[in-house]
Amino acid sequence: MCRWWFIMLVIGGKKFKNFLIAEAGINHNGDIKTALKLIDSAKKNGADAIKFQTYKTEKRISEKYTKIFKILKRCELNFKEFKILKDYCDKKKIIFFSTPFDCESAYFLDDLGVKLFKIASFDISNFELINCVLGFKKSTIISTGMSNLKEIENIFKIYKKKSIKLYILHCISSYPNKEHNSLLSNIEFLKKKFDCNIGLSDHTNGIKIPIYANLLGANIIEKHFKLNKDHKCVDSSVSITGDQLKKLKEEINNIDKILGQPKFGIRTSEKGSIIFKRKKIIR
Repeated sequence: MCRWWFIMLVIGGKKFKNFLIAEAGINHNGDIKTALKLIDSAKKNGADAIKFQTYKTEKRISEKYTKIFKILKRCELNFKEFKILKDYCDKKKIIFFSTPFDCESAYFLDDLGVKLFKIASFDISNFELINCVLGFKKSTIISTGMSNLKEIENIFKIYKKKSIKLYILHCISSYPNKEHNSLLSNIEFLKKKFDCNIGLSDHTNGIKIPIYANLLGANIIEKHFKLNKDHKCVDSSVSITGDQLKKLKEEINNIDKILGQPKFGIRTSEKGSIIFKRKKIIR
């Protein structure tokens, strides 16, 4: 049973009560063998989907030969390699999708047959890219780090007008983010404000904050992950291990069991206590 206040997600024809995204990002360090291992780990440890980042470095960042440019260039996978990753995910029966950072990459992903798109926080007002993705008429997840309410409202209205599913992730674009800066109250606010699934793109250490977020109603959880604690990668400081990913999945499933659905009266577990219930005294 899904939580009664949740809106079920439908991705590629499959229904999800909770949707756990293993954010591989560029933690493969530009090595496809590592990327394939990340897919294996995501599947093994219970993720519903694995997400990468697809881009042309020269289009993603204008300041060439800076430190960040060199990192992104080193971690850039080509389109042929992404085809290999998509095929491998299909074989492993885990959803593959990716964040495009330019229109060329977006068109490629659509041709590849992805069922879902992701728009990064940095591009919430990048209408050239958003219009590209809109043209595919596919469900889209958008992160809201650094965004004001007007920006979120604008993109929600655009998607609603086109009758395309939009999923909104609360996000704090700090790497890593401190737990006390998580602003999880935004989740309840966004759920009341927008008629769509609300989730969390988390950049804190560990799995505590995603669990709290799910309890508050975020049924999409996106979390950076790495192979193990010794895996040196770009987003290592905000990434959990495969073992932690498995634990996160288990805790989310436990929340469903603990909360249940609204129900009153005598529960099965209470039957042994009925004899102690006082009858109403009529005076």
